[in-house]
Amino acid sequence: MSEHLAAIDGASGARRHFRYFDYVMAAFVAILLLSNLIGAAKLSVVDLSGLSGALPFLPWDWLLSDGKMIFGAGILFFPLSYVIGDVLTEVYGYANARRCVWTGFVALLFMAFMSYVVVAMPPAEGWGGQAAYESVFGATWRIVLASVLAFWAGEFVNSFVLAKMKVWTKGRMLWTRTIGSTIFGQGVDSLIFYPVAFLGIWSTEQVLTVMVTNWLLKVVWEAALTPVTYAVVGWFKAREGVEVFDTGIDFSPFAKADAV
Repeated sequence: MSEHLAAIDGASGARRHFRYFDYVMAAFVAILLLSNLIGAAKLSVVDLSGLSGALPFLPWDWLLSDGKMIFGAGILFFPLSYVIGDVLTEVYGYANARRCVWTGFVALLFMAFMSYVVVAMPPAEGWGGQAAYESVFGATWRIVLASVLAFWAGEFVNSFVLAKMKVWTKGRMLWTRTIGSTIFGQGVDSLIFYPVAFLGIWSTEQVLTVMVTNWLLKVVWEAALTPVTYAVVGWFKAREGVEVFDTGIDFSPFAKADAV
């Protein structure tokens, strides 16, 4: 913890008015919606056959098919929401992060409802875009349900683990809690999303392969973005002037905290 920051507990952080919290929350919700709207159901492939010799300790025979890794295209951007989620918990505390998770949850529900209504409305005669709309916005109820449940559970696990680890490490070694929270949070997210959305549609082997490879790629993404996370966290902390430690608060997702 920087000696220039005032340490406060989670309850005080929940009641405090922060200068940049609203902007971070807006970015969090925007990335969440866009990453779920674009690419969630698209399978992509990348040739990683050249890495098997350089990293022989990884289970390449299981992860790759003919030297290629299959993954959900949305993971390229969705982990950014977890980076911002880490920033929210690290800088503003669990109670404020909880507000953002619920805001994102409601936004996801509204997006699903709006997509359903727009796709279901009868197209005007001569308008040829209905098939494209159905392809892009007509996600099945399973994908919608999987997205909402996976986000809600994964994000709360991510925030809880990070907040607890911050207290345990006394604010030191930020990288341990950003990566550690992602291992658990993204694990729960992937464990819920892919079976709920695609089991019975994709083969069981494909579901398991994509689930595990996506989880690994998300964790690697988080680790690769660690310098960025350090820079962003440091910037916000310096301007907010406090270091929030989540002690003496209720970690239930349904708990309420007084806030400005």
